[in-house]
Amino acid sequence: MNPPVKVRWIKEPQPEQPADAANVERTVREIIDAVRGRGDAAVREYSRKLDRWDPGRFHVSREEIDRAYEKVDRQGIKDLEFARDQIRAFAEAQLKSLRPAEFHPHPGITLGHRLIPVRAVGGYVPGGHYPLVASAIMQAATARVAGVERVIMCAPPRNAEGIWPAQLVAMDLCGVDQIYCVGGVQALAAMAFGTSEIVPVDMITGPGNAFVAEAKRQLFGVVGIDLLAGPTEILIIADDSADAEVVACDLLGQAEHGPTSPAHLVTDSSSFGDAVLKSVNEQLPTLATRQIASAAWRDHGAIALVRDREEMCRYSDWFGPEHLEVMARDLDWYHSRLRNYGSLFLGEETTVTYSDKAIGTNHTLPTKRAARYTGGL
Repeated sequence: MNPPVKVRWIKEPQPEQPADAANVERTVREIIDAVRGRGDAAVREYSRKLDRWDPGRFHVSREEIDRAYEKVDRQGIKDLEFARDQIRAFAEAQLKSLRPAEFHPHPGITLGHRLIPVRAVGGYVPGGHYPLVASAIMQAATARVAGVERVIMCAPPRNAEGIWPAQLVAMDLCGVDQIYCVGGVQALAAMAFGTSEIVPVDMITGPGNAFVAEAKRQLFGVVGIDLLAGPTEILIIADDSADAEVVACDLLGQAEHGPTSPAHLVTDSSSFGDAVLKSVNEQLPTLATRQIASAAWRDHGAIALVRDREEMCRYSDWFGPEHLEVMARDLDWYHSRLRNYGSLFLGEETTVTYSDKAIGTNHTLPTKRAARYTGGL
């Protein structure tokens, strides 16, 4: 789909290939059908094929969790506890904003609604290029605050030892009931349909790559889902008052998540757009993550030049970004005008990194324009 405003591309993204989307959909459907039909055997088959992982059991034992604590230093554990407490406190504040309702339209008639938590939730914690620790906390702590009775989690193996130790510690600190070392589509299908090891859940949550997002879409109806979340994306609105190096850094900070992560800038200044492009090209070679970030920027990076701030907002609301940063004059105007986004960051001193890790808000957010109709977890 094309933007609703006239755009001059300073850096144009590559068009999405229908064949790529069709391949993802077909592959996901094959795995889901296999797990639905063959259960454990299919989960194990795809675990061996995709993750080279074939343990005696996918369930992570108490002994394995205890060993994970030995591999995370004391400060690391304190950091995880800090993140858990911040995220839990924000979830508690959100819960307090929700209220049951009771209404009496006529004598003897009572209408209303109650707030009843989901009974069982399965969270997926991505591994990918970087094992995400905050994702475990954001899903598990939120579910516990909501009052979910049973919380399980799946994460892919990182090596021959299984799940990355800090991820295991994070899950345990949040009181997850069972943890399974199994990744990708097969993990989501196993939680939805159940296996000999995994009792099925009522809802699956969590971010992931294009295959994980497609699996959640196809499994919706068998179970509930939070939202379609992945791959990660960012849009920055900036005028010529912004710092081109900071904008470039924040674009690359999301591009480095994976080779399919979109990173867009929309601006009303041609010279500023050129400066950002120059800075991106200067910063890329210095990054330890340059191989991944370069691929993402090459194929999915964009710098769009439009006429004015009204058109910047129209472009943003059309894009519906997961993460939206604004570095421009009159931030209050943008705050009141923008509506379609997962999380909003106003001003140069805010950045996606703060909310995506430990400040308290939840980074399981809508992607691929889903912010037009839903918020985050």
